[in-house]
Amino acid sequence: MNIDLHCHIKLSKKQNFSLNYFQQSIAEATDAGLDAIAMTEHFNTNHYYDIYEQLNEHYPYTKQHYYDINGFKVFPGMEVDVAGGGHILVIGERDSILMLRHMLSPHEEKHSFVDFEQLLDWCDELSLIRFGAHPFRTSNPLIKHSSELLQRLHAFDMNGKDLYTYGEAMIERVEQLSEHIGIPIIAGSDTHHPLQFGAIYNQFPDPINCPSELLKAIQQRQHAIHIAADLTHRVKSASLVKKLLKERGPVESAFL
Repeated sequence: MNIDLHCHIKLSKKQNFSLNYFQQSIAEATDAGLDAIAMTEHFNTNHYYDIYEQLNEHYPYTKQHYYDINGFKVFPGMEVDVAGGGHILVIGERDSILMLRHMLSPHEEKHSFVDFEQLLDWCDELSLIRFGAHPFRTSNPLIKHSSELLQRLHAFDMNGKDLYTYGEAMIERVEQLSEHIGIPIIAGSDTHHPLQFGAIYNQFPDPINCPSELLKAIQQRQHAIHIAADLTHRVKSASLVKKLLKERGPVESAFL
């Protein structure tokens, strides 16, 4: 089973959610060989709750805690900025994700981002999975935080955008960090545009049917990370089209 664990389903935080864009994104993810994604949209994106209101209206949310998009699994989640730098990917049951989003309401602006330890405590209370996103990204590094806090994460993100930006040396850096802190690595494309799906993803030997199964499989390191030979082409193409679409205005179609 192939899962991308760092996915945005909006072109940018300033865009409103578009069901058409979402549907085209899932179609492209399927074509790229994925079976599921974690929907880790930014917690402070424009009208965050609209995403769930529209998905609830158009798709079933299963007892296993994912949206069934015609057989394709979409697990709820979000990407959260923390004080002191860094982003955390949070994944879990829909109600828990929405509760966390409510708790983060006072922390939407840069000057008031939530304390990292506080976020971890809330994730414990809500039984949420948490991954350290793009830990070495120069513009917003996560590694400034203490080892004690980093050890409370469930994994670090091997990020498709960072592999494109920094090259293969990033693989070794994340692997060394993983060994030092003692937690696994997961793969996430960090896509904002459908063309980037398939650049990097996780391969699990068995189906993943709920967040608890996902966490167990990752902690037991049952997965392998697949990096596409054309990762550079996929990320570059997606970045260029994203830039053009943002310049054009509100997005309804994923492609020009």
